[in-house]
Amino acid sequence: MNTDQASGNWKQLKGKVKEQWGKLTDNDLTIVEGKREQLIGRIQERYGYGREAAETEVKEWETRNNHRW
Repeated sequence: MNTDQASGNWKQLKGKVKEQWGKLTDNDLTIVEGKREQLIGRIQERYGYGREAAETEVKEWETRNNHRW
């Protein structure tokens, strides 16, 4: 997968991420830019979750959306 494909995939996924975690801002999603660890950190910040809870939510989201980072 080249950089253009990865960028396009992230643009498509941003909407799904926003649906799941509506407290994430557009700025959060720009910073995350497809990076799983950063997404987990932002979810922890916005929702007050511990690392394990945020990780679990992301894993469940990945399964539902057939997504791998």
